[in-house]
Amino acid sequence: MENKHIDSSFDKDLNKINNNLLKLGTLGLNQFEKCINNFGTQNLEEINQVIAFDEKLDELDDKIQKSGFEIIALRSPRAIDLRRVIVALKISTILERIGDYSRNISNRTKVLIELNYTDLPGVNIGKMGQKTQQMFEDVLESYTNEDDKLAIKVRNSDFKIDKMHTEYYLEIISSMQRNKKLAPIGTHLLFIAKNIERVADYVTDIAEQIYFLVNGKMLSDHRPKADETSLKIPE
Repeated sequence: MENKHIDSSFDKDLNKINNNLLKLGTLGLNQFEKCINNFGTQNLEEINQVIAFDEKLDELDDKIQKSGFEIIALRSPRAIDLRRVIVALKISTILERIGDYSRNISNRTKVLIELNYTDLPGVNIGKMGQKTQQMFEDVLESYTNEDDKLAIKVRNSDFKIDKMHTEYYLEIISSMQRNKKLAPIGTHLLFIAKNIERVADYVTDIAEQIYFLVNGKMLSDHRPKADETSLKIPE
């Protein structure tokens, strides 16, 4: 944020909310990375740490929301400053929700451990998680540098996650049909895959907010989509 204001305390307020948002983004990324790694390693202690730490993300989001509303109420920002605050509030809410999904994935991973889960043929949910993690890393870089081109790249990457989600959905359903004893495991895998797909959607939403921050207008609503789980009928 290079623009300087006559009232230096205004700049301090804007920098504070920006720094807290970047902190929340880093924490959210760490949470998601850990929950994906824990899905593979099935380390119960680390899984519980992710679940417990979600409260810290909630607290930081609350702090950002309060700071943002105080700036709006006390500073009456206009133009780019108002846009910056509004975008920060929206992104903060999105990051908090991503934290919730990381917690949900961790909770379901605990259940899979109890069910003695082993990999299903053709289903590599961890790969989808890693690609979503890369999107997450890129979108934080985009926000830090206000890079709207990278934001567009992130937005378009969601198409690949949608395709993977559809493929895994069909494969998991097929496995459950072949062996009904896999139904409990398959059900939790379906939810985990959907949670990862939703995280990718949220990362895409952040990318769109970054584009708005930089350009003062929203991207077209016609973004590439390939999630067909609501349309596919397993054979």
